[in-house]
Amino acid sequence: MSDFTIGLLAGLAAVLVIAAIVKWRTRNRPMSIAEKAEDLSKRRARMLPPLVVIYFSQQASYLSWGAHPDYRNVTMVKISAWLVLSAVLLAAIATKGFWLQPREVRNLIDDELTRSNRADAMRVGFIFAMLTCIAVYALTMVEVVNGRDAVHIVLSIGLGAALIRWGWLERRAHRDA
Repeated sequence: MSDFTIGLLAGLAAVLVIAAIVKWRTRNRPMSIAEKAEDLSKRRARMLPPLVVIYFSQQASYLSWGAHPDYRNVTMVKISAWLVLSAVLLAAIATKGFWLQPREVRNLIDDELTRSNRADAMRVGFIFAMLTCIAVYALTMVEVVNGRDAVHIVLSIGLGAALIRWGWLERRAHRDA
């Protein structure tokens, strides 16, 4: 098995462990569907800022490698972890999220305001990704940028901007409610 596959599987295992812990912690709370949806919506609003910090701290690790990283096993695991986290965060923004919750709860969490906030966050993320593409293109006129680095930069800035915007809008919505 390649290093990339091992890193990918390790990232997926970490996500599953976190989901199991969250599910285990909330197993004995008697709540109605509406109360559970409200609780999860508030939890999402509280968790988005720390997720952005974690996501961007991984970028600091990636950027600290320098111009020519040696692609050893540990490097491939770090890249794979970033890729898994990026895919999970993108899926969380693009879908209703809370995949382990019943459909009724997910439908209540995904109200009109949340859909509007998500659409606005995706719009901001897209704009930042396109501006980053323009910046990377301009950078290639004076510096060589390989494809992997360009994809990493564009995805990180676009997804990071979308997460920041969505977190800000969700927190503002819960504060105003």
